[in-house]
Amino acid sequence: MKKKTQKLIGLVMAVAVVASMLAGCSQKLSGTVATDGSTSMEKVIGALGEAFMEQNDGVTFTYNPTGSGSGIKAVQEGRCDIGLSSRNLKDEETASGLTATVLAYDGIAVIVHPDNPVADLDVETIAKLYTGEITNWKDAGGSDAAVVLIGREAGSGTRDGFESITGTEDACQYRQELTSTGDVITAVSQNPDAIGYASLASVSDSVKALTVGGVAPTEDTVKDGSYVIQRPFVLVTKTDAKLSETAQAFFDFATSADASDFISKTGAVAAKSTPLVERRLSLPPLLPIRRLNLWENINGL
Repeated sequence: MKKKTQKLIGLVMAVAVVASMLAGCSQKLSGTVATDGSTSMEKVIGALGEAFMEQNDGVTFTYNPTGSGSGIKAVQEGRCDIGLSSRNLKDEETASGLTATVLAYDGIAVIVHPDNPVADLDVETIAKLYTGEITNWKDAGGSDAAVVLIGREAGSGTRDGFESITGTEDACQYRQELTSTGDVITAVSQNPDAIGYASLASVSDSVKALTVGGVAPTEDTVKDGSYVIQRPFVLVTKTDAKLSETAQAFFDFATSADASDFISKTGAVAAKSTPLVERRLSLPPLLPIRRLNLWENINGL
């Protein structure tokens, strides 16, 4: 009788352990996920944040559009859970204890006013325009008018990507250096002689995106690499710091294949990732591999 009682107690304890683990897996998420950084990532991160909150109604998701450099600094200083950067981390940023995870890839569209007759420029001509070697549109296939160069502020991931690819680092002769993607698009849309660059995911009908070397900036051309002016969208976290349960759940969702459709709908290209279902917790074999038949065990007592 004593052995039967011990066996029953052991069985009950095992069931309690499994029940506890299952309950832990289904606990409702709550709290806040705070992100900060790239203005170019507004549509992508907004779509992901909204989807995550719909799936977890106890969670608040926030996004502070400060620019890539500021977002990287924010996560370094612990002012947000996840930083957002539209450029790769620099060596010194990685060395300072930060990790970059590529979320998606985005084309940087070269944009002009819809009335500008120019439709295509190669990278070399774009560089000549931005460095001041070409100052009149007539020398680039356009009207006889002075070129007005619009760009982003220092520290912008979009600016870093554009200048790196066009080979114009520290050489651009900007008329205006603006602090957000939206401001660049607005400025170009209001000036027939302006040229600017902006996230493909954010470009609207108020401006015209040029083809570059005959290749239009689209999701497909970014994906296959034929559109050469492109850069990554990056999630930045502290290497040695653990995210909160809620922030980690958002990170796992955003970098899973489950998020691909949300990312694609914004015009960006989702990075290769593992389906979320493959990341979900699998219970360890605490009990024998043979499926536990409780009634069989109880009846055998």
